[in-house]
Amino acid sequence: MMIRVVEMTRSLVLVTMASLVVGCAGVGVAPPPEPEAGEREEYVVGIPDVLSIVVWRNEELSVTLPVRRDGKISVPLVDDVQAEGLTPHELKEVLTEALAEYVTAPDVTVIVQQTNSHVVTVVGGVLRSGQLPLTREMRVLEAIATMGGFSAWAKKDRIKVMRKVEGKTVEYGFNYGAYAAGKAPDSNLLLMPGDTVVVPD
Repeated sequence: MMIRVVEMTRSLVLVTMASLVVGCAGVGVAPPPEPEAGEREEYVVGIPDVLSIVVWRNEELSVTLPVRRDGKISVPLVDDVQAEGLTPHELKEVLTEALAEYVTAPDVTVIVQQTNSHVVTVVGGVLRSGQLPLTREMRVLEAIATMGGFSAWAKKDRIKVMRKVEGKTVEYGFNYGAYAAGKAPDSNLLLMPGDTVVVPD
């Protein structure tokens, strides 16, 4: 009798462990906390963004050009200037200081015309796979919709968002059915530059 009880207990433990494994399968890391509206990070220039440099009342110094592969731009009078890794405001300060040697009180404006370095990739069970420029805030569902929506074979409950965090790839799960039913309201992630949305099919 004792042996039978032990065997039944062992079986129950194995079933419970299996259920836990199945329940955890496909569940990604919990969604990261989103910054408040006033805490959004300022845009950082990257390769190959297109910048418009406007020097007020100096049209000959005003240019529109892409950030080169070496991360620099070429501006009249000051030649090569590091642009990659700077915010538009920081780049404005660098250019203002450099041009001050040639122009009295230069009034410089830096405008990012094309955010080519800030993109997300959507692949798998969507009508069009590819990259999307992040010209504004965008969430997972909007990115999928922009790529034509789900394909007929898309596994909507196993969507993943791949993100580089401190040099490591982190997976965030997104279950469309649960989100649509109001069971996972925080799972529709705000996408970040470099994210990859994977829709299994």
